[in-house]
Amino acid sequence: MPPHVTLKQLRYFDALAREQHFGRAAEACAVTQPALSMQIHELEQQLGFILVERTRAGVLLSDKGREIAARAARILGDVREMIEFAQHADNLLSGSLRLGVIPSIAPYMLPPLLPLLRESYPNLELHVRETQTMPLTQELVEGKLDVLLLALPIVHPEVETQELFDDRFLLAVPASRKINARVRATKDLVEHERLLLLEEGHCLRDQALTYCSLQQVSTVNTFGVSSLSTVVEMVAAGYGITLLPEMCLNVEARGRDIALMRFVEPEPHRTVGLAWRSTSPRTADFHELGSIIKLAWSQGCVPPASKRPRHKRPLTAQSS
Repeated sequence: MPPHVTLKQLRYFDALAREQHFGRAAEACAVTQPALSMQIHELEQQLGFILVERTRAGVLLSDKGREIAARAARILGDVREMIEFAQHADNLLSGSLRLGVIPSIAPYMLPPLLPLLRESYPNLELHVRETQTMPLTQELVEGKLDVLLLALPIVHPEVETQELFDDRFLLAVPASRKINARVRATKDLVEHERLLLLEEGHCLRDQALTYCSLQQVSTVNTFGVSSLSTVVEMVAAGYGITLLPEMCLNVEARGRDIALMRFVEPEPHRTVGLAWRSTSPRTADFHELGSIIKLAWSQGCVPPASKRPRHKRPLTAQSS
């Protein structure tokens, strides 16, 4: 008789492959460790070879075990998406939606976005996960998240994206600096100042360095800072300058002793968009979510035109 493999066995083995530990895998599956171990043993018997090597520290996947783990993950992903399709085939943005957001977007987009979602789609059960781009992308591919709101591009063969809007950068300097209200900032100015940025791993840091044509240089300070609020406080106290996305100005620039300057054309910016698995059956949901995000952006994140800095002449390192 051909081997008989169950979805339960694949789920348990998938958890074991990810956790590399029987106890943690059992906890993730909400079963006892003996029950999980028995299912793994039965799966090995059905397939006819050893999947894992049991050690004191945990488990190691065999060569064949790694191949089966990859195939199991794909099968379980297909099953999840089949269930999602059945649940959401007739109802737009309903049921559970797991949204991943990067830290330089979440505090500024979620306040205007969440009320719009609640009002327009009261049957949506939203779960938000906030962390950096790399772990979000990995969790998306693994099926732990449904869709991401982040800065594009995201280059992955299993991920599809949709651009939503451009979020321009402004230069923030201490308010004590005597800056002509009509000047615009240039790269030269940034290169001659102490640039304060988020710590490594934040895409906002990489985007700023790319625009300024800087890499690891002594004038860049990224030590341990994980929030824009902290960076802005340091700028206000005179410890340096920074690039701020327009999205955050209503929150971060309010009540702080900083001055904001537009850059010369072409202004640096990041492209904000959505990302999801290309195999997901919920593409219509994600496009609708994108429309609501753009509405939230226009209503709640873009500073009124009267409050935007107006500059005409370039500001260089020698300007006063």
